[in-house]
Amino acid sequence: MSGYPNRSEADRLVREAEICNPGPWGDHSRIAADCAEKIAAAAGMDSEKAYILGLLHDIGRKFGVKHLGHVWDGYHYMRSLGYDAAARVCLTHSFCRPTLDVYIGKRDISPEQQEELEKLLRQLSYDDYDRLIQLCDCLAGSDGVMDMEARMADVKRRYGFYSQEKWDTNMALKRYFEEMTGKNIYEIVR
Repeated sequence: MSGYPNRSEADRLVREAEICNPGPWGDHSRIAADCAEKIAAAAGMDSEKAYILGLLHDIGRKFGVKHLGHVWDGYHYMRSLGYDAAARVCLTHSFCRPTLDVYIGKRDISPEQQEELEKLLRQLSYDDYDRLIQLCDCLAGSDGVMDMEARMADVKRRYGFYSQEKWDTNMALKRYFEEMTGKNIYEIVR
């Protein structure tokens, strides 16, 4: 089994998850996937893989309205299906560096689950797919592509906090992929 499902299976998984927990997260995931596909194509990466990973990054939302819990649930759900690459982005998309210290939101999982996530993160070196999905998560609203600074301000308003480190990292990711593609990210995704 590959590290991620094919596109039609990924679409099916998200549609099924939306039945379990309806909300704007499904459209956000589709927009993130579309952005990831376009940026990956411009960067010479595997655009199909990027689309699928972008689509599945929030699949843990299937299991209810959760904060850190969606990371844990998504990681374990994708692992249970044999999709290790998808499980990885379920884990990495919420962390600008591999530690729970930078998480924005409630820690609504047990201390043992938090310890497990922390251990998993420490074992990783982020690759360009991890970085791409982090960027696209920041570009994608539920109604379309957003200005990154507006999206981060929206998250800050909803959660009451957005670290300067995460803000700066997201802007650095934008510059990284603009250098990689030779194009403005907004021109690529719109």
